[in-house]
Amino acid sequence: MNDQAEALRNLVRQRELREEGRTTRVVTVTSGKGGVGKSNFSLNFAISLQRLGKKVLVFDADIGMANIDVLMGVSSTYSLYHLLKQEKTIWDIVQEGPEGLHFIAGGSGFKDLLDLSPEQLNGFADEIGKLHGKYDVILFDTGAGLSKETVKFITAAQETIVVTTPEPTSITDAYALIKMVKAMNADVSFKLIVNRAADSREGKQTADKINLVSQRFLQSELPTLGILPDDPAVSKAVKRQSPFTIAYPVSEASLAIEYVAKRFLDIPQAQAAFGGVKGFIHKMFRLSR
Repeated sequence: MNDQAEALRNLVRQRELREEGRTTRVVTVTSGKGGVGKSNFSLNFAISLQRLGKKVLVFDADIGMANIDVLMGVSSTYSLYHLLKQEKTIWDIVQEGPEGLHFIAGGSGFKDLLDLSPEQLNGFADEIGKLHGKYDVILFDTGAGLSKETVKFITAAQETIVVTTPEPTSITDAYALIKMVKAMNADVSFKLIVNRAADSREGKQTADKINLVSQRFLQSELPTLGILPDDPAVSKAVKRQSPFTIAYPVSEASLAIEYVAKRFLDIPQAQAAFGGVKGFIHKMFRLSR
């Protein structure tokens, strides 16, 4: 019995040591306009990263349009709201989705953030900071467009993935978002995802168009993280309320996003005097540490 207890303690300690050495990569996912498949990308990208051995948390930060739980076909018992009201701890509001993927439902909670006192925000930052080291990647699925809340997330994170489609309005809005952030002199590492491309040629043309304009007028290169096909399996999976990487694992979209996940992990993490997850929250609200 003592041997079993000792073995269990050793396992727990090994896990703690792994977490102590883990650097959490904080990434925001955004888009210039709604309806481009941003949240669907975030969810399936997270699942693909997890299948590659990474521990991932999806934080639904889309104010008013939070729908990660709907896309997964699960109901979230608690959300960010319960943490802000100090009714639950950070660990209480972390929910579990398909294949053990962890997520936090946001919804109206982020609006309440703007009304908190500095002391309350510091307490909130302390709670969120506990996530650092527990996950390899935390994805903040933000709202679409140029809202001040979305801009706060983008400028506070280490990396931002911008999702667009080949549609002219989507391209224009994606560029406008990047231009606005660059005008703030924010040190943001952008990467581009072209979603719903008819073929690789259209996807590449779209990416090249945005990158060319970004280089010319913003003096900034916009690397392409990946191109995802316009695959009917995606809409079928949405109707089934199941991630397409689970509902249709060998579909074109699933194979493409698996490639994107592998490519993402091959890219060195953006280095900065960041301070982890707590540093992200402090930077977002310009709190004193």
